[in-house]
Amino acid sequence: MSNNKYLIVGLGNVGEEYCGTRHNIGFRVVNHLHPEGIPAFVDGRYGATARMRVKNKELVLLKPSTYMNLSGNAVRYWMEKENVALENVLIIVDELALPFGTLRLKTKGSAGGHNGLKHISATLGTEAYSRLRFGIGSDFHKGGQVDFVLSPFTEEEEKEIPAFCDEAAKIIHSFCLAGPAITMNAFNKKGVGKAPQTLRPNDE
Repeated sequence: MSNNKYLIVGLGNVGEEYCGTRHNIGFRVVNHLHPEGIPAFVDGRYGATARMRVKNKELVLLKPSTYMNLSGNAVRYWMEKENVALENVLIIVDELALPFGTLRLKTKGSAGGHNGLKHISATLGTEAYSRLRFGIGSDFHKGGQVDFVLSPFTEEEEKEIPAFCDEAAKIIHSFCLAGPAITMNAFNKKGVGKAPQTLRPNDE
C-alpha cells in the first residue's frame, strides 16, 4: 500500500432535501478542500470521488452515496479499490457534542451515537480510524435531535462556515503531510470562531 495516498471521506446524505443541513457538513468540507473550488467529482460505486494533490500526497476525496447509515460500505470499497491503508483514512463528520465550529481530530474512539461512524466501525471491524469532528452544537430540545441535524444552519452560522472549512482544510493537509499526532497537538487546542473552545488532550 502506498504511504502517499489518502482517502478523505466527508459524510452526508445525497439528495437535494439534505443539501445544506448540519448532517451534511462532511460533504461541504470535502467540496471546500480543492484550492480552485469544488473539484470535478465523478459518480462511481458507493459514492462520488475527486482527486487532488498536496505536495507529494495524493488525496482521494469521497462523498458516499449510500446515505449516512450505510457509510461503511463506501469507505471499505474505496479503501480496497484505491489500496489505501487504514491509517491514511480520514472521516469528516458532524458532531453534536462539540460547540458550533469547533474542530477536533481523533485517531480512534466510539461512534458517540453517530450512525455513519457506527456503520463504518462495524464494517471495518475497528474504531481505530481517524476522524475530524466538526462541531454543530446541540441547540435542540429533548427528542429534537433528528430534526436538528437534518435542518439547515442559521444565517449567522452560515456566515462563519467558510472560515471553519478553511481551518478544516488546514487540518486535513497537516494530517496528510505531518501525521495525526503533530496535527492534533497543533490544532486541537486552537480556538475557532467567536467563542474559542479549549479542548483537553483526552476530551471526548
